[in-house]
Amino acid sequence: MWHSIGQYSNNGCNFTQEIRPYLCAVFLILMSKLPSAYQFTDLSDYGRPIARYLAVRWTNTAITPIYVTTLFILAGAIAIWSILNHWHWMAALFLIVKSILDAADGELARLQQRPSYTGRYYDSIADILLNFLFLSSFAFVSEQSIWYALVAFIGLQLQGTLYNYYYVILRNTVAGDATSRVFETSIPVAMQGEDQRMVTLLYRTYRVCYGVFDYLIYQCDKKAIDSPPLPKWFMTLVSTFGLGFQLALMAILLLLGLEAVVLPFFIGYSFGILLFIAIRRLLLK
Repeated sequence: MWHSIGQYSNNGCNFTQEIRPYLCAVFLILMSKLPSAYQFTDLSDYGRPIARYLAVRWTNTAITPIYVTTLFILAGAIAIWSILNHWHWMAALFLIVKSILDAADGELARLQQRPSYTGRYYDSIADILLNFLFLSSFAFVSEQSIWYALVAFIGLQLQGTLYNYYYVILRNTVAGDATSRVFETSIPVAMQGEDQRMVTLLYRTYRVCYGVFDYLIYQCDKKAIDSPPLPKWFMTLVSTFGLGFQLALMAILLLLGLEAVVLPFFIGYSFGILLFIAIRRLLLK
């Protein structure tokens, strides 16, 4: 629903057949998803500079965006194993590595001009499964109920969905990057080089994973779609619900030896959803 889709061939890279790859890379690095007047400090996107550097280095190699997504799954798996073994520093490190690689696959797709629904859904499905496993691992090491982890997981996903919802609305409102759609209700036609059956399978899996969260957030703030452009200070605050920031919070709590606090923290943090929706309704009608 609210995750980026890469229609990159129309985003400025396909100027001529002879354009040099590094010029395309520079263009994409400088390009933003928002006009300059609406760019805000995204606290969840701290890994983007490193992600862009890696993507540029990998542009003319055999490494594809799908490979990078698989690498961030591996990084997430190492983080989970480290959590279970109480290796706090290693777990914190690989949570951050996972966040950086999560940004790098999209950057690489832009640079290589390899948009794909397969990659998009693969990325999103991997994210939600890893999120559940992260929180389940914290429940295991702190001897808390798996049901407690499930409540924290629901809160975590609703937080991220609210952030993506507002961000995509802002981009579409101010003539920014419009490759993301607020609503996604039909199976897309596979792009060149993709298998339609795989795209259909991944899309349906994606809808099962994210559909209920998308629906709940939309029902909570339907009128956000018609609101004036959301101000930068508001978007910066909401970006604390972004996945990158959530993983950074997990890493910080691990380094402080507070793994038992992770689940109650994210459950309590979810009440911020109501606060942000109230602010949007009261101040940004």
